[in-house]
Amino acid sequence: MRMVEDNHDKFSILLPTYNERENLPIIVWLIISYMEKRGYSFEIIVIDDGSPDGTQEAARQLERIYGSEKIVLRPRERKLGLGTAYVHGIKHATGNYIVIMDADLSHHPKFIPQFIEKQRSRDFDVVSGTRYAEGGGVFGWDFKRKLISRGANFLSQLLLRPGASDLTGSFRLYKKEVLEKLVASCVSKGYVFQMEMIIRARQHGFTVGEVPITFVDRLYGESKLGGSEIFQFVKSLLYLFATT
Repeated sequence: MRMVEDNHDKFSILLPTYNERENLPIIVWLIISYMEKRGYSFEIIVIDDGSPDGTQEAARQLERIYGSEKIVLRPRERKLGLGTAYVHGIKHATGNYIVIMDADLSHHPKFIPQFIEKQRSRDFDVVSGTRYAEGGGVFGWDFKRKLISRGANFLSQLLLRPGASDLTGSFRLYKKEVLEKLVASCVSKGYVFQMEMIIRARQHGFTVGEVPITFVDRLYGESKLGGSEIFQFVKSLLYLFATT
């Protein structure tokens, strides 16, 4: 049975984009399908970092189709990084819960209702999607990419003991005020930002729930993980180890 106050919950789904013209219409359609089926109140905030491929034009078309209450466009002039994209998105979010996810179809919107149910089950401050719990997994990665991801997660667990099984994932649900506090206390950028968010959540004493998810490698466009990201990750991991 649903609690009455659940009817007042609104979910702001932040979609940071860069060159996601092919993926954006599909991910938006899927989000709307799953959220409307459950009767959730929601908005999708598209934060595009000046994509040269026409992502913003695709977003404007989606706004015309679904309406400006459902699709909220908050673009930026150039690529400024994930952490600042969330700060930008939070400023414009009208929901009391915020979902962050990738726009490249690697995160399936079918998991969002599971995140919401998990959050409500014990009033979690954060619900994190995990690829490493039973029922979760990764599809479409070669051995090298899986090894890097597993290795990064193993190292993080060893050094930081975060109390969560998937530190580097970027599919999560936060209470809005919790996310604001975490973003304000984070110093990392890029790939490491997600990891620091969970570490800071533990520091602040916030509760973290987990939902097993399947991660599918992007269908269109190129992956943004390269050698410099891996170097940055190790450097930032050691910084977090030394300071938390």
